[in-house]
Amino acid sequence: MHLNHQTRQKTKLLMKNLTTRHLNVAGFLACAGMMAYALYAQHVLLLDPCPLCVFQRMAVISLGVIFLAAAVHNPTGRGRLVYAGLVAAAAAAGAGVAGRHVWLQNLPADEVPSCGPGFDYIIDSFPLADALSMIFTGSGECASIDWQFLGLSMPAWVLIAVVITGVFGVWNNLRKPV
Repeated sequence: MHLNHQTRQKTKLLMKNLTTRHLNVAGFLACAGMMAYALYAQHVLLLDPCPLCVFQRMAVISLGVIFLAAAVHNPTGRGRLVYAGLVAAAAAAGAGVAGRHVWLQNLPADEVPSCGPGFDYIIDSFPLADALSMIFTGSGECASIDWQFLGLSMPAWVLIAVVITGVFGVWNNLRKPV
């Protein structure tokens, strides 16, 4: 019984000492971990990212940069609100792209758009508005599922991860400072 009380006291002390800065660093590390796995999947598992995967990576990197900036800056007052808004925007963008990707992957085979040109060719050859339209329309390569864990595709896991990380970041930057 005494050990249980000591454990609870240590846990309370630890939580009290976890500042907004510490938790923003944790958010950054979570994003770095997601990107590390994405690069592992690309270079070791040889899973080339489709155009929508590239945009999901950009959202995760943006989210990580915002967490890192918030940790370095360690704002007070309205600055915390700004970082919470930036985290929410980056997470919403990532969730939107990942959600679109999951939707494409779950289309019936006869409704999947045909494969189009690759990401680099689209960006180099078309005006930005047209390129973005082509990318978000998706293609056959975006609809294929090459990797699964617990029955969910990588975009589904990205969707879950950016939503959880985004909610965590908003909560952390809006909570009462410790």
